[in-house]
Amino acid sequence: MSDQENTTGGYTYAQAGVSIAAGNALVKAIGPLVKATARPGADGEIGGFGGFFDPKAAGYSDPLLVAANDGVGTKLKLAIDHDLHDTVGIDLVAMCVNDLIVQGAEPLFFLDYFATGKLETGVAERVIAGIAGGCREAGCALIGGETAEMPGMYAAGDYDLAGFCVGAVERGEQLTGDAVRPGQVLLGLASSGVHSNGYSLVRRLAADKRWALGDAAPFDDTRTLIEALIAPTRIYVKALLPAIRAGQIAALAHITGGGLLENIPRVLPEGAHALVDADGWPQPALMAFLQDQGEIAPAEMARTFNCGTGMVLAVEEAAANDLARDLETAGERVFRIGRIEAGERGCTVRGSAGTWLAANGWEAQHLA
Repeated sequence: MSDQENTTGGYTYAQAGVSIAAGNALVKAIGPLVKATARPGADGEIGGFGGFFDPKAAGYSDPLLVAANDGVGTKLKLAIDHDLHDTVGIDLVAMCVNDLIVQGAEPLFFLDYFATGKLETGVAERVIAGIAGGCREAGCALIGGETAEMPGMYAAGDYDLAGFCVGAVERGEQLTGDAVRPGQVLLGLASSGVHSNGYSLVRRLAADKRWALGDAAPFDDTRTLIEALIAPTRIYVKALLPAIRAGQIAALAHITGGGLLENIPRVLPEGAHALVDADGWPQPALMAFLQDQGEIAPAEMARTFNCGTGMVLAVEEAAANDLARDLETAGERVFRIGRIEAGERGCTVRGSAGTWLAANGWEAQHLA
């Protein structure tokens, strides 16, 4: 019997707004996407009550498991309003796997949660295709998930996402920040845009300044402004894993909410202070546009956005040049952005006159 058929005259789930048939159709449609993420330890099947993963088959002998979960935040609202659903799944994966790699952990498997008021299978399939693409990019398997259709909980067309990822690192090889010490160099890996933090401010600016989001970006005539704003979060896993396993990295900081100022101290031990030179890398045109449009102070930029640097590495001076070359060969843009000094645990970001639109030299500090 279909969702809409009712031979008894009684209530049906479909009449309450939930389509079991649509959910089943979605599971069938995403089956090939899930299988494409299979890796050693997971067979890529989906549809059971839970997903299995075998760490031994993945090559681990004495692994520590590391877990992370995250969402995409109000960036989703931009995607929904402009029918751009294809890359927010990448954002979802990126926010989780980038948090695992900073612990030295290889992402192994991923699960998603997609919640909406009325399931539109075409939209959901586009979102999950992005999730599968992000999983392939990170090298982890999509082994399960949940699609929740909840009438009355969401406005028409709205949905929300949550992601959950588990990774592993061999015991004794995890990155804890204990190896960070004064004299080490800070390398920054370029971001692909705003990533998935700061969008409440971005959306406020878009509304107040009445941006024409469908027009060419004022700073890049090869794409629209909404395309620049919605660009997916960069996934750094595959570029960083070889260096982590070779012991070349003392610590990693994923630059998310809180920006450079608040994220770098999270991986520092007591007695270590990160000094970041904002002159050390070019301010991306998108960041300059946001700052100019909002008349945002440099210190506010440093605690709100990634400012063009999505991942920060603490490394020994002697290894910095070779590591930067290897990372660039792996496809990353690498900048020397500062150093570790002796001092109170925290971070200082400094810039000279003209850097980040500043009229004079400036400094912002956060103590952990």
